[in-house]
Amino acid sequence: MFGLFKKKSEKEKLMDRYRQLLEEAHRLSSTDRRASDLKTAEAEALIQRIEELGK
Repeated sequence: MFGLFKKKSEKEKLMDRYRQLLEEAHRLSSTDRRASDLKTAEAEALIQRIEELGK
């Protein structure tokens, strides 16, 4: 209840985007392998940025 208006941190926003990219890549993997690979690469770049924020 008290966390209702709490804003997400930059790291939380990036993690949400990372999960979305992986889900989209998984969905595309059965129809368009190239697009799936692009989404996976984008997710990998994002996880590196998240790791840099953690340091």
